[in-house]
Amino acid sequence: MLTDTPRDLFDLTLPDAATLHQALLARDSRYEGRVYVCVATTGIFCRLTCPARKPLAENCTFRTTIGACIEAGFRPCKRCHPLRPAAEADPMIAALLASLDARPAYRFGEEDIARMGHDLSTVRRAFKRQFGMTFLDMARHRRLREGFETLSLGGSVIAAQQEAGFQSASAFRAAFARLIGCAPGEIAGEGRLLADWIGTPLGDMIAISSATHLHLLEFVERRGLPAEIARLRKGVKGELGIGSAPPTESIRTELAAYFAGRSAGFATPLALEGSAFTRAVWAELRRIPAGATASYAEIARRIGEPCAIRAVARANGANQLALVIPCHRVLGTDGALTGYGGGLWRKQRLLEIEAQYRARPAPAG
Repeated sequence: MLTDTPRDLFDLTLPDAATLHQALLARDSRYEGRVYVCVATTGIFCRLTCPARKPLAENCTFRTTIGACIEAGFRPCKRCHPLRPAAEADPMIAALLASLDARPAYRFGEEDIARMGHDLSTVRRAFKRQFGMTFLDMARHRRLREGFETLSLGGSVIAAQQEAGFQSASAFRAAFARLIGCAPGEIAGEGRLLADWIGTPLGDMIAISSATHLHLLEFVERRGLPAEIARLRKGVKGELGIGSAPPTESIRTELAAYFAGRSAGFATPLALEGSAFTRAVWAELRRIPAGATASYAEIARRIGEPCAIRAVARANGANQLALVIPCHRVLGTDGALTGYGGGLWRKQRLLEIEAQYRARPAPAG
């Protein structure tokens, strides 16, 4: 999946996840301010020095910015207060975070920042530098997550709006639409396709399924997600609802096994919509075993189109079934990480996870 370089580019100089988990267990202060742990079972993120009970390694992912943790749907820990160091170092940040805590349901805007006596550009630079996201981004993500959780559990749009702290129904609809591409009421209830949310150690995903096939599986912050959902809605004449279908439950189980290190196989039936060339590329991607990688040029050669490297890249970017069609296993010709719609840090982490699936030699005798 090709995209612009994300703001939370994974720091390839950091140790692997196993080493970072050991640092978490040891409360190693050397990673203070450089790495944060996101815990899938609690939905929170912490400093590695957090005194709370330590999570299992399979429930942990590590991110290099607070913004990346928040964008992936995690909330700051109330014991180790990962936002506190930046607040203590900068009174302006401290004041704005205090305002956010005091009014979590308030829809902050630029005029509010100016009214508090702060320069807009200074605030933007400070928050981007400390957290990898702006103050307004932070406020919006904090509110939307609550609404999405309510909808995914079958709550009404009004209940979701209230849980998200939106006093205005129109404001909630607009915020929802910016991320998903349509208002919550347009996909509430039943439909030929059903959308559901799946939590993973690498962040929340949205799955869209019919009664028989999985049509979409994407990380929620993928930039192209609204357009992908719009195409699916158009294909079923707007009949997209919220809820679970058998293929969604199947992929939920397979994803749990994948992240737990039990299996890298995906057998959920897929709805593959694309040209014959695109489907050929996707089929070749699925032949790359977990723990291995290939370049765009190699994929082009394997499908008998050695000069179609750019077309292969476009087909790779058109994939809307993340992990199942493993476009994250495609690297540049020089072996470097290339663009990935789920974020380069996530692509790196997926490759690290899949290293355990490499074929091992059979034991002697």
